[in-house]
Amino acid sequence: MNNHTFETLQFGMIKEEIAHYALTSQGKEKVLQLTPSFHVKQIQSWLDEVTEAVGIMKKSSSVPVHGLEGIDILLQSINKGVALRPDLLIKLYDFLDCCGKMRRFMKDKEYIAPRVTSYIYSIEELPGLAEEINRCIRNGVVDDYASKELLKIRKQMAIQEDRLKEKLQQFVRSSKLKTFLQESVVSQREGRYVVPVKREYRQKVKGVVLDTSSSGSTIFIEPEEIKAYQDQLDWLKMDEEAETQKILMYLTGLVEEKEQQIRLAVETMVHYDFLFAKAKFSRAIDGRSVAINESHDIKLIEARHPLLGKNVVPLHFTLGSPENALVITGPNTGGKTVVIKTVGLLTLMAQAGLHLPVAEGSSVSIFQNILVDIGDGQSILENLSTFSSRIVNIIEILKEANDRTLVLLDELGSGTDPAEGMGLATAILEQLYKKGTTLLATTHYSEIKEFADHQEGFVNGSMEFDLETLRPTYRLIIGKGGESQAFAIALKLGIHPRIIQRAHQITYKEDRVYSDSHLSLLENRELEKQIIINKHQSREKVVKVSNPSVAKFNKGDNVIVSPENVFGIVYKGPDDKGNYIVQIKGEKGSYNHKRLTLHIEASELYPPDYDFDIIFETKGDRKLNKMLTKRHIEGLSINHES
Repeated sequence: MNNHTFETLQFGMIKEEIAHYALTSQGKEKVLQLTPSFHVKQIQSWLDEVTEAVGIMKKSSSVPVHGLEGIDILLQSINKGVALRPDLLIKLYDFLDCCGKMRRFMKDKEYIAPRVTSYIYSIEELPGLAEEINRCIRNGVVDDYASKELLKIRKQMAIQEDRLKEKLQQFVRSSKLKTFLQESVVSQREGRYVVPVKREYRQKVKGVVLDTSSSGSTIFIEPEEIKAYQDQLDWLKMDEEAETQKILMYLTGLVEEKEQQIRLAVETMVHYDFLFAKAKFSRAIDGRSVAINESHDIKLIEARHPLLGKNVVPLHFTLGSPENALVITGPNTGGKTVVIKTVGLLTLMAQAGLHLPVAEGSSVSIFQNILVDIGDGQSILENLSTFSSRIVNIIEILKEANDRTLVLLDELGSGTDPAEGMGLATAILEQLYKKGTTLLATTHYSEIKEFADHQEGFVNGSMEFDLETLRPTYRLIIGKGGESQAFAIALKLGIHPRIIQRAHQITYKEDRVYSDSHLSLLENRELEKQIIINKHQSREKVVKVSNPSVAKFNKGDNVIVSPENVFGIVYKGPDDKGNYIVQIKGEKGSYNHKRLTLHIEASELYPPDYDFDIIFETKGDRKLNKMLTKRHIEGLSINHES
């Protein structure tokens, strides 16, 4: 599995959490090197180990895993031809003591943890080595009684040092030399005893000058009569060093003889630290072992993302024969991405031998690879857009995917033209399914939801949304695609049902009734304001999208004629060329409909039975017309403008 998968699914953060529970640096390092396995028996063995370790911790939470600090340095220092330092030998003694405590700790745990307790028998007891270290090394140094020769040398050193100090005291108390000394004290320079002599009396005191004061007024001389005593003490110190090295080499030889046993003990204790760190993490997340299979069946009951805490909404997830591909739809921030990340991370954890925060009855399939495309992954260095970078990632997924791969895709096809993005997403899902992958994908395309409904091997899922609280519940519903929550939310928030119905018709090419029957009369009046719009603008828009044969303006409509921007009243029209007769300041003229803009509808200016002749006919013509309606008058006629 690649690092991109580990980073995206935050597997590294899980390992860091576990590492906090390790008591030794070696245990922490082993946790951080943890990787998933692909072998059923190995994974099952790991899970059984953790289960037993949890059982041990329930009985006794204080596990004696310590004493490992510095042991790696000791192991690096042996077989180098040099003696081990006393401090390293003390660390080894502490480690052997810790092994003894672990052996006693495990003694009564065999009945609840037979596998884990059996490891303690690989640690060989080394009482002889521990006793020798304890006998020879005390308080960080080689003890006087480590050997008879060392004891003899150190006794001689003590006697010689007493003689030297006595001789020095006689020297500084001498009345003959008192005037030559700066003060009657004895000090050391370069490990040898000296007395402070005034510079002007340098020639009065025989001996070797070993130092001078900062002012130069005092010189520090090793008196000649003291030198012999000092030399004898130095010889004894060299004998002591030689004997000390001899003892340390002896102890180093004992350690090197038991190197393999020590290394095995260290390895076992590190494994115990590693194992109990996993057990502590299991208890922290309320984890448990899950069943493992290779049949691509995943069943998670009350699963929680281990990094989100115990208050997260539990996930119930099932996927397997005959469906191996799940398409999840739902509103943004509804939890779709968390679902696929949870499934991916828990699969990684199970394959790494970790307990999962799930309920009893859960099971996980083993995959050779988990490939993910989650997040925008935008690459500034490569100058790739979000869409481009994701396609590059998808290409790699298509190359690597096979029938033992779990593929997680988040918002596939987003970041480009919706129609093309939907088509591309569908084609990619089809191809991945043909390659035999187990597939989890989230999307906001309703077309993909429909595709999954009819495609063999696919199943829809959706994130539940509470329309009462207008909040996501973060619960996954498998077997049902997400509804048009945008329309339901808009209706809940107060958008007029007629607008929602039109939106549904545009989106799904079907009619659906959205009701507002639960509203009060006052609320309905407020709602109606949304669809009572400016009638002139409304009429103009209707005309623009209507059939050209339908009249754009009605008789009596008040219009603005461009480019003169003068007001006129429509008399008749349009003709076959779209021209209207418009009366402007009492004069009628022909104007194309493109030059006319509705100002006020006739229905708002005049009552339904209004006689428009009052506007368009002269007073004389109206009088003649009235006369002609009563009887025929020879030679009388009225000319109307065509």
